[in-house]
Amino acid sequence: MRKKGTKSKISRKLQRQRDIVGYLFLAPNLIGFVIFMLIPFLYAFYISFFNWDGITEMQFTGVKNYAKLLTNEGFRISFVNTLYYTLLNVPLIIIFGLGLALAVNTITKFKALFRTVFFLPNIVTVVSIVIVWQAFYHPVYGPLTMILKALGAENTPQWISDPKWAMICIIIMSIWINAGYYMIIFLAALNNVPESYYEAAEIDGAGKFSRFFNITLPMISPSMFFAIIIAIINSFKVFDQVALLTQGGPGRSTNVLVYYVYQQSFKYYKFGEASAAAFILFALILVITIIQYSMQEKWVID
Repeated sequence: MRKKGTKSKISRKLQRQRDIVGYLFLAPNLIGFVIFMLIPFLYAFYISFFNWDGITEMQFTGVKNYAKLLTNEGFRISFVNTLYYTLLNVPLIIIFGLGLALAVNTITKFKALFRTVFFLPNIVTVVSIVIVWQAFYHPVYGPLTMILKALGAENTPQWISDPKWAMICIIIMSIWINAGYYMIIFLAALNNVPESYYEAAEIDGAGKFSRFFNITLPMISPSMFFAIIIAIINSFKVFDQVALLTQGGPGRSTNVLVYYVYQQSFKYYKFGEASAAAFILFALILVITIIQYSMQEKWVID
């Protein structure tokens, strides 16, 4: 009995030592999360109930900042622009990402080269990309305008200078930047689809489209679910392209929610309103994500 008791004490001691080692490895990430994520998050939520310019004394306003945003025209325009961007960007980037993955997956030679080329825009700095696309969207000397004029077009669009085209220009650039990232996600999913499924379907006489819709899409649905969630979150958080390419203009045609938060904070020094707008955005993303998870069982195949 003593031997068994001694062994159990030793095993518990070893387990505690392993737990301590595990916690020590986790500590840097946990400390970084608490200092740089959790504390700023809670402090921003606290600020959202105050009127504060960052210098003078805080004035408690309760939920007035939230109520004020609901009747604020600038916030409403930014909200609508963000929805417009998301509704167009998400399906297009999923389609292009999946299309690239299917194309690269069928290539037998230089697959790694094509994969790298398509993914490269995702790791290049946005500043350098915007400089290139500014030249591309130039209303007079840009390649796009020159091509349209060569084809006989007389009244070419003003692109990012036109309120009707500016958001579409940002969406096109965003797809070009991020499609490679979603391509990698779908490539990993496609490589996990058993070849035997395709062989059996081909023997039964199933065509390419039938195999795609009845085998490929159901088998990659978990990756599709993940990609859609990430695409929606990233679309609601779009900032770099807007800040560097159009600065929310022309007019307010490309002013999105995150850029609105940035303006309220660092241009008008309304940190209370900016924090409230940020938490409305957070709540919106949270609700959409919960809805997606609740609908997951209806179309995602494990």
